[in-house]
Amino acid sequence: MAAFVRVTGPPNSNFLVGYPGISATLPRIMGTVEIRPTVGISAPVSVSLVTISLQRRETVHPSADTFTKKHLAAPRKELTDIVGREMLLFKCPAGKEYESVYSMDLPFVLFIPLGRGGEEAARRVPPASLQLPSRTAETFYELVVLVQQGYTEQKKYAFPVPISRYDTLSTFGMYNRPESAERISDHIVMLGISLPRWSYGPLDPVSVYIKLSPNPEWLNKAKKVTIQKITIGIDEEVIYNPEGDEPQRKVKTLAKQTQAVGVKIPEAGYFTNLGLVFPAKDLRDNDGVLPRSRQAFPMYSVSGFTTSGSLYKIEYYLTVKAHMTAAKDILLRQPIIVCPLDHAGCKEEMEAIEQAAKDAAHVDQENPMLPAPTIVRMNDYNALHTLGMTMVGQTRKPLIE
Repeated sequence: MAAFVRVTGPPNSNFLVGYPGISATLPRIMGTVEIRPTVGISAPVSVSLVTISLQRRETVHPSADTFTKKHLAAPRKELTDIVGREMLLFKCPAGKEYESVYSMDLPFVLFIPLGRGGEEAARRVPPASLQLPSRTAETFYELVVLVQQGYTEQKKYAFPVPISRYDTLSTFGMYNRPESAERISDHIVMLGISLPRWSYGPLDPVSVYIKLSPNPEWLNKAKKVTIQKITIGIDEEVIYNPEGDEPQRKVKTLAKQTQAVGVKIPEAGYFTNLGLVFPAKDLRDNDGVLPRSRQAFPMYSVSGFTTSGSLYKIEYYLTVKAHMTAAKDILLRQPIIVCPLDHAGCKEEMEAIEQAAKDAAHVDQENPMLPAPTIVRMNDYNALHTLGMTMVGQTRKPLIE
């Protein structure tokens, strides 16, 4: 008899408990695997083995955004990995082919790796669920329940689980330290920048302090240099197959701001502040309606964010370019972090993260104290009552309490 299988999370909450990327919160997936008869009302289900695992699936197709190349390029590349360890939920006693059951409720907890203890894929902190436009790259997760019925028949049931990462929040102190960089092109003028912080989310203001200073050893040449304009922008760089022999890079400019200057460079240098707003994606459609999100992917207000998987990697750069006469143009690319949440949203999460860390302090990974499984076998006393049935003489009838 085929089985009806579903996975339910804890009451009034999601499968995911804790914050992936923040080890103090012990991120984990909790719930219960429920197995019931699928055909008829009270036919017992034969179950030999039940396991559950969290699987990460990555796919890339770099040419999917171009109609002509889409059909001529190599096919979509896919990768499937188990995150952490597979958990055994039920195994029938030795010597028996299967157990005949009316219902099974099997609690489980799957701990998400914290990034410690080794470099193999199963121990890394998993990247966040993401789907780029035109599905050029995507990462999604599924809870896979394997049910074996008898010696040969095995079936897998997949349930999508969206996973976000919280280690790039712009409110963390390490992202609020000023970052500076310098670049020189032909030893005449030096370009220097300073960023007050370097993690940004949708609609966050991005400000940069810019300094153009002449080389004191080449002062006569430097005095002839005219600064025409200064351009700042934000570039998104997607690297496909980053760990392979031939990584493919695609760069897209998300935002750009230009300031016309038109002055000769002073002996003391030229200083200015430039800024722009990090672009956001409008989640609503043309009628102003917020569409239903797909189960496997959270709704983000950005088209992408800083992430790194096995088949692709996304990086962001703040670019500053000084256009000059009598000297080479100078281009400086400074890496930045892009977070799916804006600065206000990051602040709101901090209190919940602190509470999750306090709750996780009482959890033992080796013995998470799960509730006992509930298994109603065919020969148990009043077993049919769990399905709302009872025996009247030799006939099965609906149970009337």
